Amino acid sequence: MNETLARLFQEWAGEPCVQQIALGANGSNRKYYRLLGATHRCMATENDDIRENDTFLYYSKYFKERNLPVPEIYAVSEDHRNYLQQDLGDTTLYSYIYDKKRQGGGFDSEALELYKQALTDLVRFQTSCQDLDFSKAYPRSDFDRQSMQWDLNYFKYYFLKLAYIPFDEQLLEKDFATFIEYLLDENCGYFMYRDFQSRNIMIEPDQHRLYYIDYQGGRRGAAQYDAASLLYSAKSDLPEPIRQELLKHYIDCFSKSTGANPETLKQKFYGYVLIRIMQAMGAYGYRGYYERKDYFLKSIPLAVNNLRLIVENHPLPIKIPHLTYVWNAILNAQFSCVETVPESTTDNTLTVTVLSFSYKKGMPTDPNGNGGGYVFDCRALPNPGRYPEYRCYTGKDPIVQAFLQKEPAVDEFLGNVNGLISQSIKKYIERRFSNLMVAFGCTGGQHRSVYCAEQTAKYISKHFDCHVIVKHTEQD
Repeated sequence: MNETLARLFQEWAGEPCVQQIALGANGSNRKYYRLLGATHRCMATENDDIRENDTFLYYSKYFKERNLPVPEIYAVSEDHRNYLQQDLGDTTLYSYIYDKKRQGGGFDSEALELYKQALTDLVRFQTSCQDLDFSKAYPRSDFDRQSMQWDLNYFKYYFLKLAYIPFDEQLLEKDFATFIEYLLDENCGYFMYRDFQSRNIMIEPDQHRLYYIDYQGGRRGAAQYDAASLLYSAKSDLPEPIRQELLKHYIDCFSKSTGANPETLKQKFYGYVLIRIMQAMGAYGYRGYYERKDYFLKSIPLAVNNLRLIVENHPLPIKIPHLTYVWNAILNAQFSCVETVPESTTDNTLTVTVLSFSYKKGMPTDPNGNGGGYVFDCRALPNPGRYPEYRCYTGKDPIVQAFLQKEPAVDEFLGNVNGLISQSIKKYIERRFSNLMVAFGCTGGQHRSVYCAEQTAKYISKHFDCHVIVKHTEQD
């Protein structure tokens, strides 16, 4: 138990903390806990970045004084590394919409009203900063030229390079400069939330009211960026007609509040959608390709879909030929779109992640952090890759499948695999475990491992009631 958090809880609640429950944080180095006492409960944050903490605490106080729906801060440690805040439950706007879809529902009128409420509240955040001290912002007071350059370099080095998208660095930097000039030719004097997306919007369970979290990265900037973040969040995957209706609602609200020209707002909106998509791709590349966090890898195909929608339907009125070339190269690349099961799903269904990989590139790590699962070595099986006629195919192609299906050793191998994993899956389901990894490796991660992963995934789906995610590390 974190003794500092326990002491803070005692001082705030007047009773001892009896349980600390560690919670996940996909895109952050902060540690989150739910603290429980006999009659009180709260959320707790542990973070060694004191400047970031101080910014969050300052913003929280500022917004609370203006009746904006943010969590109440209960207690702060003397060194500002730990603090307690209001427990808003577990339901985010993202998980609420996802669960509706998973249960067979669509984006209904209730979901639409929640998004409209979020955009109405966003306008209040953006326009309530007349006396906000932006010198307390972290890491920078403005979303200015330097901030934009950081985001674009993040995209360049952590997405383009790690995804092997070709580019000419000098030409790309030239187009970045033109793109930044276009974005800065706008009123950049509003509060920019920076990460206004559906996973940072909580639905408070008692009053079904929206609350907003994770605004410590806020700074001064253009209003369109936050609306772009919400409407074109990759994982939310909103239908385009819904996006257009919500965009109109936001522009109407913002124009009435500020007197801004609606046409000008909309004209610059898609430029900010593009820089937000590129910033997100940089994050997905860093957290996914570099840190090997599977959640972020799953977001890449959805971000590519959003990029395609903007590039093909909303061209910018500036000349950026090499950046356009890079966007088209991304659209022509192959990014596997796998089933997504968010961490907030509450049905307790087991998720089995089936992987193929190349031993030349190293052993896989468990994407769910459990440090376990099965790893099967396929290199003792007959190898189609030794024959020229199979070298340009993978284990998903019928010609390779036919080759391997004729080999008795392959059937014997998969029979043994199925027997082993069945025993674990049954027990995992009985004990309500959430995740199991099953990985297959071969020399190049192209033929045998891919085939075995595909066949095993089909076996699991046929015989067990669980989620199955298939990922081919080399092919994807």
